[in-house]
Amino acid sequence: MNPSDFQLRPVAEPDLDALQGLAAGVSPGIGSLRNDRQLLAQRIERSLQAFATADDDVSGEESYLFVLEQQGRLLGCSGIAARAGYGSRFYSYRNEFVVATSAALGLTQRTHTLHLCHDLTGATLLTSFYIAPQAPLEAAQLLSRARLLFLQLHAARFSDRIVAEFPGLLDAQGHSPFWDAVGRRFFDMDYPQAEAVAGGRSKAFIADLMPQSPIYVPLLPEAAQRAIGQLHPDGELPFDILLSEGFDAESYIDIFDGGPTAEGRLQALRSVRAARPVGELAGQACIACTRTREGFRAQLLAPGAVPPNPDALATPLNLEALA
Repeated sequence: MNPSDFQLRPVAEPDLDALQGLAAGVSPGIGSLRNDRQLLAQRIERSLQAFATADDDVSGEESYLFVLEQQGRLLGCSGIAARAGYGSRFYSYRNEFVVATSAALGLTQRTHTLHLCHDLTGATLLTSFYIAPQAPLEAAQLLSRARLLFLQLHAARFSDRIVAEFPGLLDAQGHSPFWDAVGRRFFDMDYPQAEAVAGGRSKAFIADLMPQSPIYVPLLPEAAQRAIGQLHPDGELPFDILLSEGFDAESYIDIFDGGPTAEGRLQALRSVRAARPVGELAGQACIACTRTREGFRAQLLAPGAVPPNPDALATPLNLEALA
């Protein structure tokens, strides 16, 4: 494998066919990349507009989409939504614990509760991660982490709070135990139907029908309790990459399937803290990127490789060395 064969760049109009080919490989109900040609064309157009928007003109509505290619062949994609919940609220369930004490009985009870909230509204949202199964781990690192360097380089366009939602557990029929126990009670659709209705849009229309009072987790069916904060196998790779960056996934879960929501502060993330001019990392394998917005490019560099752009920003490929 030649590391420099893998490059990340903004999506372009000619990528539509290949992007739809990637979307066809995504499991139904998993992630925000949907196999709908019209929606994908709209995603491309929105991304082109986002990259072309000057810093002084950004509104928070911008949605960026990157593609990973190896010698001209698309292997994956990943995205950034500038502000989660733009134009509405971005809902999550927040994990909390209620402590009750009975002096008469000498008992203290700690109960897990879920609180519907919009704490993460306005955070920058990492979206649309998908990589072909045959791609090497280093390519997945490039696809996920190059976004963080882009955020650092253009920080004025984004929030310092970075969030990513990950898919929760589904059964063999594609049903969500968490949705069946919670969402379906207030929105008369099964999980695949609700996902289709959402269609990648804000989930505020679901939250509007949800009770505002806390949900006491012990009152839920056992299958739903076990699903809270649990990860669908398809989400393990991008989840692990972000946890290695320093993201926390203990506080919030998705209101649809109960999957984990990871959050972190941009300047505290390992790739960002370790970023420096590429010349300072000449002896290490690294992820290097240009400093431009519209012409943004990122690639893997082997130790000692000559960077195509001497002004590039880079971060070490080995996250463990940054711990």
